[in-house]
Amino acid sequence: MAQWTSAVGAAQLARLLTSQQDRPAGPGTRRPPAYRALADGIRLLVLEGRVPVAARLPAERELAVALSVSRTTVAAAYEALRAEGFLESRRGAGSWTAVPAGNPFPARGLEPLPPEALGSMIDLGCAALPAPEPWLTRAVQGALEELPPYAHTHGDYPAGLPALRSMIAERYTARGIPTMPEQIMVTTGAMGAIDAICHLFGGRGERIAVESPSYANILQLMREAGARLVPVAMADGLAGWDMDRWRQVLREAAPRIAYVVADFHNPTGALADEDQRRRLVDAARSAGTVLVADETMSELWLDEDVTMPRPVCGFDPAGSTVITVGSASKAFWAGMRIGWVRAAPDVIRSLVAARAYADLGTPVLEQLAVNWLFATGGWEQAVELRRGQARENRDDLVAAVRRELPDWEFEVPKGGLTVWARAGGLSGSRLAEAGERTGVRVPSGPRFGVDGAFEGYVRLPFTVGGPLADEAAARLAAAARLVQSGANLGAEAPRTFVA
Repeated sequence: MAQWTSAVGAAQLARLLTSQQDRPAGPGTRRPPAYRALADGIRLLVLEGRVPVAARLPAERELAVALSVSRTTVAAAYEALRAEGFLESRRGAGSWTAVPAGNPFPARGLEPLPPEALGSMIDLGCAALPAPEPWLTRAVQGALEELPPYAHTHGDYPAGLPALRSMIAERYTARGIPTMPEQIMVTTGAMGAIDAICHLFGGRGERIAVESPSYANILQLMREAGARLVPVAMADGLAGWDMDRWRQVLREAAPRIAYVVADFHNPTGALADEDQRRRLVDAARSAGTVLVADETMSELWLDEDVTMPRPVCGFDPAGSTVITVGSASKAFWAGMRIGWVRAAPDVIRSLVAARAYADLGTPVLEQLAVNWLFATGGWEQAVELRRGQARENRDDLVAAVRRELPDWEFEVPKGGLTVWARAGGLSGSRLAEAGERTGVRVPSGPRFGVDGAFEGYVRLPFTVGGPLADEAAARLAAAARLVQSGANLGAEAPRTFVA
């Protein structure tokens, strides 16, 4: 019986391998044999989670043709991977990826480190800050006081607690977007909201247009739902959205859904202006595409001179095109898994009906806690505290990276939680792997792209400040030196395979 659970085609694997940028060889530097470079490239894809564990690899002849190398080169690379524990084979079943005993299972998203690992590793993988106390404790205490009447019910509220739905609707109305409670569904975080939307509108094999780069965990969610991702390149720096590209893709690819983060985009930090939002909604409406606007970062402006544009749904008065997703997880605390969807009432009804086959509803106590924050003004005070934390961390981390890694290129965003950095010509994947050696966890650029794009980038979140930011930058610089030197990061010094 075959041990593989998925398959990677020869053309797909070739694209992933050739996307890995190689650094120029220095004087006297010896390049590894072609088979070794190929083996290292596949091993790195497995360690990064971009090729799943238990994925069947192409036959030797197929991959050799796709890479324009000899079959002997591929056979030797596969044999090296088998010897290192990264490949298993069985006659008649082919070869599939594996991880050696004792190695951590690679994460395909950006899961936070377990708390017990934080003492030795600085985690720049998860863009989340500690809870803004005392507001978390006060919110939970307030929720407990409100809980008794709900405890006498069945506790299942598929659309969310009526009080919280009304409160969220009032907050949209106060922002100039008239909204009824019937237009709101409370979800288990923004991920739960987008998952529900994708299952309702996307379907297996449907096209979804996404920014390129975009949020890694959402891209992975869409892949696992069977979507066909259509990337739309972002403009350079913080310029954000290229409307001509968007209009062309929406017109020619006709995606069922388009997903955008217009408010302090993750990972670049860009903020879409009103003209970009208007034109994006118009293009989606013309193409018959459902535009999903993720505004989980919308309250995290960090500089005083920021003027926030109208929400994306403000350019869709009929409510026929835009579905908005919000969350307490970024603005308040990642452990507060409360999200919401704002859409037309008929869409909300469909989402609620489909939820009976998913998670049934969102925890009551957490909904009551968020409602307490909204009702008492605690939310605004907590978010202001959060902005101050993120602002100080951003400034400290930017200063430290500029000092330790002066050849890295990035623009400083005016909000959000992340900076998108070009890593001085180095491979982001190799930096991530080297960082595991030097004690800093950083996600590489390809996790935020489609089919291996952004190999030369890393994402840096504003999760550390002060001396810890200095230490994180120093460890990143040490990782960069390891990559530049071609130091042994695995079985041998990992080099990029170039077809």
